Amino acid sequence: MNVIWRTLLVMWRARRRLRREGRLAPTEICRIRLTTLPTDLDVLRHMNNGRYLSLFDLGRWDLLTRTGMAEAMKTHGWYGVVVAETITFRKSLEPWQRFDVESRLIGHDDKAIYLEHRAVVDGEVYARAIIRSRMLKRSGGTLSHEELFAAVGRPEGIPEIDQWVADWAASSALPPTRAEAPSIWQ
Repeated sequence: MNVIWRTLLVMWRARRRLRREGRLAPTEICRIRLTTLPTDLDVLRHMNNGRYLSLFDLGRWDLLTRTGMAEAMKTHGWYGVVVAETITFRKSLEPWQRFDVESRLIGHDDKAIYLEHRAVVDGEVYARAIIRSRMLKRSGGTLSHEELFAAVGRPEGIPEIDQWVADWAASSALPPTRAEAPSIWQ
């Protein structure tokens, strides 16, 4: 709820840009400009580490809207869920600092799509996140990539995901929802 107004503003702007500039290819880089607000800060007076992921969600909304994926998802009753994410920090974002969130689809495997988000200041990466997302149907079940790509057009030029991303996805995965997953510490 704490970034709801930013989310609504980003979605509105993305729809305007989609009407003015046309649809982007899913592999294109989307950029939105944000400012580090006082509500984004932690006790050390820089951007809270957890806030980056919330603000990267805004970049994902922009990407989904401007590529036409959001409309296809709404029409067909599909939605995406984040199943894993990893973030690496280089520099802190300070109060009132302007930065860009850059977002791009970086690939897919047999179960998920992968996105990259970056917090960038004057062309310099301050933080980077890799997101693994599953596409689901409101009617139940997982959305196949064939169905998704048929609705939005098969994206050209999506590279294979880097091996470290595939390794990360495999090593960070939890058991499926219908399998047992006891909390046992070793």
